[in-house]
Formats: sequence, structure tokens, C-alpha cells
Amino acid sequence: MTMTDPIADMLTALRNAIAVRKDTLTVPYSKLREAIAKLLQEEGYIKEVTTVPAGGKSKFSRLQLGLKYSSGGLPIIHGIRRTSRPGQRIYSSSPRLHKVLGGVGTSVISTSTGLMTDHEARKKGIGGEVLFRIW
Repeated sequence: MTMTDPIADMLTALRNAIAVRKDTLTVPYSKLREAIAKLLQEEGYIKEVTTVPAGGKSKFSRLQLGLKYSSGGLPIIHGIRRTSRPGQRIYSSSPRLHKVLGGVGTSVISTSTGLMTDHEARKKGIGGEVLFRIW
């Protein structure tokens, strides 16, 4: 089965794992997924990111994400929405980057200098493709 949107598949797996209160999530490895996971870790949405090398049953490397919950057991991530899709790419310049929920959430932007949050992109004055929003 071919994968047409690996970012959406990762976000759906993350959404589903949070819905059933899993502690960890394992997704196929790619440099883009690793960059997204590390950005989410820096922003405090997930606990940890580890790369599981190929071996044993699997011949491909995988990413293992430690999910984060509050002290009351509620997930830190309340929602994720894919913005730019393979069928409709959404680009935005720096001044036109919208704040997610009035600044409570975060947009992940793919720029010419790499992945960054909307806060960083506004600060640096660069725009790019708006991949997804998380809150």
C-alpha cells in the first residue's frame, strides 16, 4: 500500500493514540517525521522522541514518541488539524500567519530554513507552507 500523505498518517496515529490514552506511539521513520516530532517535543506537546533502529522483525527504522499527559490524566494535545495537503498546498507569508486559538496553539511551518513554529517564523520574518495546527 502506498502512502500519499505521511504527515497526515503520523498525525492521525498521534490523535488515535491520545484518544485511547497510550503512553508511547511508534511510527515509521523519516527525516521529516523526526523533525516534526522533535519540534513537538521542544514545544512541550510530547515527552520524548527516540529512534528505534532496524533489526529483529522490522527491516525499517521507526520513531517512538512518548506521549504527554497532565497530572489529572488529560492529554496535553487537545486537537490536531492538517492544513496543507498534497491536493491543496497552503502557503503563507510571515505577516499573514494566523495565530492558533489566539496564540494558545501552534502552527508548524515548512520554510526554506527548515521546520519551525509560527512564532519563530513571525519573529524571523519568513513564511512557508503551513503543514498543520496543534493545540
